Amino acid sequence: MSSMLKKKDWAGVARRALTPTEVVSRLGSIPGWQLTGDGPDVAIEKTFHFADYYETLAFVNAVAFVAHGQDHHPDLSVHYNRCVVRFSTHDVQGLSATDFECAARVDALLA
Repeated sequence: MSSMLKKKDWAGVARRALTPTEVVSRLGSIPGWQLTGDGPDVAIEKTFHFADYYETLAFVNAVAFVAHGQDHHPDLSVHYNRCVVRFSTHDVQGLSATDFECAARVDALLA
């Protein structure tokens, strides 16, 4: 597990909104994730595809486990054979390092 994926105590971390340059730079480290929205609605999201509903729900449960452990919860859009995962940091009204670290954790579920 890379150092980026180590568990963090977000309560002890002062979070801030990333600058546009930082967002673009970090997007390069999480393949397949896209920038969506703007202003306080900006987020990163990725669609994960599966063979069937059972596999999709297994993934959703794994994402829920990761989100609970990180105390940072994505918006999920669940469909028969896919799930859209969307991260943003509401308390900074934008994107923070937390979003990118959690996105990498979600990717690691399927690595």
